[in-house]
Amino acid sequence: METQLGFIDQSFNLRYSEWVSEALNELLDSFTITDPCVDGHPIVFASNGFLKLFGYSKDEVVGRNGRMFQGPDTDRRSVMEIREAIREERGVAITLLNYRKDGTPFWMLFQMCPVFSKEDGRVINFVAVQVPIARERRRSGHGNEMSLCEDGAGFYESAFRCCRREVCSASVSELGHALELASSHDDGEVEINEPCEASETEKRKAAVAASNILSVLTHYSEMTGRLVCRKRCCFTANGHHAASLNKSLGRIKQSFVLTDALAADMPIVYASEAFLKLTGYTRDEILGKNCRFLSGMDTDPTTQYQIKECIRTERVCTVRILNYRKDKTSFWNLLHISPVRSASGKVAYFVGIQVDDGCKNQETQVLSPEMRQLSVVGAVKVAVRGLSMGASTSYK
Repeated sequence: METQLGFIDQSFNLRYSEWVSEALNELLDSFTITDPCVDGHPIVFASNGFLKLFGYSKDEVVGRNGRMFQGPDTDRRSVMEIREAIREERGVAITLLNYRKDGTPFWMLFQMCPVFSKEDGRVINFVAVQVPIARERRRSGHGNEMSLCEDGAGFYESAFRCCRREVCSASVSELGHALELASSHDDGEVEINEPCEASETEKRKAAVAASNILSVLTHYSEMTGRLVCRKRCCFTANGHHAASLNKSLGRIKQSFVLTDALAADMPIVYASEAFLKLTGYTRDEILGKNCRFLSGMDTDPTTQYQIKECIRTERVCTVRILNYRKDKTSFWNLLHISPVRSASGKVAYFVGIQVDDGCKNQETQVLSPEMRQLSVVGAVKVAVRGLSMGASTSYK
């Protein structure tokens, strides 16, 4: 175990420099950093706020998988959603029931986001922020109920005094609120039978914490020259290959978009000229966005769900969906979606081909809509696989 911990510390510090742990521990939030490249996807860093919240020591946590904090009442579906996000290398925010070292359960907002290598786009780490959620508590032997945020004032004052001047701000009140939850869990009985939703304040706290952590990691990666970033670059770090792919895709005259299957929220990374003409948007207005911006008030949610499930299961699907142009006019879109795999066999993109189902010009088309869709899928797959094969050769 000591050998593994030494390897983990060495790997983490080589990526971010030896001062990164000290800088991260100046942040008062509860969070962990894991390494998906190491067998078992272990925790490689646990903040002081996390150790205080869960009641563990550093040696008890580092090198272990995050499943150690789950218990009998942890929702299996929530766990599967987190695993799916890890598999897809994207972020996720979800309420989760976890357990402290002494066995007491508590609800928290779990927000996780990937950290990418700026060099080749690989996922280097996952950052997971834990924000306790305020719940109603019943005091033992009393009929009255009180909010969790009404007790633990002394603990808050202590935390406030310990806070370094440069990080003390309006957010300290939110920090104190979260620390109260951690310090007072034995004062009463917490209801855990029903899930709870995080407040906007708690969501904001998690987002700010994640942003601060990523800023620290980015800064300390610059000191080693092994740069990390918050978002995977489109296509590849090699600009020549990206330009080559754009050139190949530009020869396709049909309306289609290419989305990044490995990035959070599957942003559009390429849009054809025919797509821009069909929808009325410019390329700058849609690159980096999810395709849901084409939906509107009368778009069928059932069809949207069908699309989402096909993407989740990496299956081909064809649907007829009501979409909207930039000028708010609607059109029936005969949409075909297909996964596009890289040379390694992993789904790297999804291609979505749009056919205006009410367009009169279709009568002059030699090929049917289905054949046109399949021809686009084939051309895109050839271009992407050729790109990935060339990229893998250049990195050897």
